Amino acid sequence: MKNINIILSLLVLTCFSCYEKPEVSLDVKDSALIPLPTEVETYSQAFVLDQETVLYTSSDEGLYAANEFSSSLASTSNQTIPVRIAMDISKPNAIHFVVDKDFLQLSSKEAYTLSVNEQRILLTSGTQEGLYRGVQTLKQLMPFVGLKIAERKELIWAIPGCEIKDSPVLAYRGAMLDVARHFFSVKDVKRYIDLLSLYKINTLHLHLADDQGWRIEITSWPKLTEIGGSTAVGGGSGGYYSQEDYKDIVAYATQKHITVIPEIDMPGHTNAALASYPELNCNGKATELYTGMRVGFSSLCVDKEVTYTFVDDVIRELAAITPGNYIHLGGDESHATSKKDYSTFLQKVFPIVNKYNKQVMGWEDIQSAGIDSSTIIQHWTDEKKGIAAAAQGAKVVLSPAPYTYLDMKYDDSTKLGLTWAGAISIEKAYEWEPLESLSTTYRDQIIGIESPLWSETVSTIQDIEFMAFPRIIGHSELGWNGKTRKDKTEYYKDLKKDLKRLDRRNVNYKK
Repeated sequence: MKNINIILSLLVLTCFSCYEKPEVSLDVKDSALIPLPTEVETYSQAFVLDQETVLYTSSDEGLYAANEFSSSLASTSNQTIPVRIAMDISKPNAIHFVVDKDFLQLSSKEAYTLSVNEQRILLTSGTQEGLYRGVQTLKQLMPFVGLKIAERKELIWAIPGCEIKDSPVLAYRGAMLDVARHFFSVKDVKRYIDLLSLYKINTLHLHLADDQGWRIEITSWPKLTEIGGSTAVGGGSGGYYSQEDYKDIVAYATQKHITVIPEIDMPGHTNAALASYPELNCNGKATELYTGMRVGFSSLCVDKEVTYTFVDDVIRELAAITPGNYIHLGGDESHATSKKDYSTFLQKVFPIVNKYNKQVMGWEDIQSAGIDSSTIIQHWTDEKKGIAAAAQGAKVVLSPAPYTYLDMKYDDSTKLGLTWAGAISIEKAYEWEPLESLSTTYRDQIIGIESPLWSETVSTIQDIEFMAFPRIIGHSELGWNGKTRKDKTEYYKDLKKDLKRLDRRNVNYKK
């Protein structure tokens, strides 16, 4: 029996060693590369995967990216390739993922190079993050279906030959999800993170508190979730994240190299807190819970010391479970707060954020309280305020509502969404130039763009997908490259091909 097993093993090895790869020519242009890489050179010969193909990673650092690609390949082609740790990039018939600390060809930590020829695939970056971004490109190069080659029964899976050098123009490429107007489960948020990561989006801004709901557990103020978390727009049941839930979301996003920025809007948009704790109101009486869509009617009591104890506790607990550098303070639409009180409040709150080793982020409105170069402001509607913020040295994230607000309708026929910023078609979402925003004087202070999705009319993950996709795909390219393609029709051709990937993931995108 032992001799028979040896003979069978030799026969298998002989079969594999005799297997000759077919020569396959593919064109990179047949793939859908979004965001479009910085430089793409095409080769005629493709890399063909077969039974002996192995994926090597240079160290443990590359294992997550390697396993993600191997899993993606298995789900697409039913072909499993082993993942091994090894440094020898001369090995043929192999895919090599290399984290090279001396990788200095490109400046960004997200930079990578990808080389594909008939012998091997080599993906190199100086960081795990750059390697992960390159994996998304490699997955986009994978064909949707196997190739049928004459005289071969099995389908052939191949990746087109190319040389890619890539790095982002803008460091911040974000999406905002409002979980306050309607609550979304941890599973739903993770689903959104999965989809965002496909397009090299690297920031998830979570809007955790508003008039209609408080969605994050603060152990020192438990009624925030007990009372404030119980409602939603339209009278829904609400919900909230325990701190363990939130840490789970953050950890999951971190695996995908996405940074979570939490937002607790203040001093306005605070009715859920005011209904939970009467002492936060100037008259000492709790407000009624609110399930409508009106804005600008609530305000924390600026003159009370307990207000700042409350803010300190909230920021302290949130900072402790948020590894990222920023806490978003909102600061928009505080119409119920006088200008003097608004400035007084924020000037007391900014140092609280800094005390817990975080930096301030807020909507452009906070510029009136005095900010500096450590602050990120989010431009959303008022160009004068955005310019005033930049003039104070702040970094700027662009979220101009007429182009980036994903809660706006696509057109008049869209059942979901609002219209106050105008309809945003797929074309309008893509065809604007971020670096032409504000004044060219402050162009260097623009660090990125973000796509907010407010949830007044959005209540399910299917709603999220419909309103976000495919508009946010265009935003991802603008964030990566800082501009539209010279030939915009090429983008729409790639988008049409890319939507097949969303079909495979059962994404409820706008058709």
